[in-house]
Amino acid sequence: MKHLKPTRSDLPFYGSISLIGGAYVVLLTLLVLACASFLTWETFTETLQSPAILQSLKLTFLTCTVSSILALFVSVPLSYSLSRFRFRGRSVIDTLLDIPIVLPPIVVGLSLLILFNSLPSSENSLENLLNGQGTAVTFHVPAIILAQFTIITAFATRSLKVTFDQLPERTEHIALTLGCNRFQAFWKICLPQAQPGILAAGLLAWARALGEFGPILIFAGATRGKTEVLSTSIFLEINTGNLPGAAAISLVLILLSLSTIFLLRFLGSRTSNN
Repeated sequence: MKHLKPTRSDLPFYGSISLIGGAYVVLLTLLVLACASFLTWETFTETLQSPAILQSLKLTFLTCTVSSILALFVSVPLSYSLSRFRFRGRSVIDTLLDIPIVLPPIVVGLSLLILFNSLPSSENSLENLLNGQGTAVTFHVPAIILAQFTIITAFATRSLKVTFDQLPERTEHIALTLGCNRFQAFWKICLPQAQPGILAAGLLAWARALGEFGPILIFAGATRGKTEVLSTSIFLEINTGNLPGAAAISLVLILLSLSTIFLLRFLGSRTSNN
């Protein structure tokens, strides 16, 4: 579509929207610069070389990756079902998916804590049953993964539903008429077409897991060297009065988030060009 050249009468409108939007962009830029200017290179490298922070960084990558894989494992069939089928209770499921998105994350963490430790009774709680099988969840690494998974699966499902909605059903119907069953049509026809969207949803889930704090703090705690991830490392550094250390970790999170966003943009541009 050919863009029309703005006229003189349009200049106040363009100026207004540029001023309003630009003010917010400047604010975001200042936030990044404020965090970076608070540090010296020596403080930044010293913080990242700390054994506790290195362990936190490794645990962050591990838990974000595992929870994102689990989120995709659930969100792919769930989003496909919501996109392709009409069934009783569909609206209820669709509504429930919004709970982790709209609720304060700390509520999700508290609910997980209650679920595992107070139901159906303190003696026969889910946590005690798991402990009897040699598995511990609350205030251990699995609690981090479960807290992240609970939140990010809803985001991944919403993203993937848009992907499946945009894919034409006609190719699947043709495959069904040629002798494929529903699973074969999904696996051989729909899934390959949805690969860019699945990858984008996985990156989105990973980035969202990276920033989770409230549910992890409540359900997994922030024990140094045990359940400490980067988001809770900031909390621990602030509590000990180490603001430069907290700023250094914040800058790492900013850089990781920006890298994920650029990768998503790159994948999106390649998909649109294809």
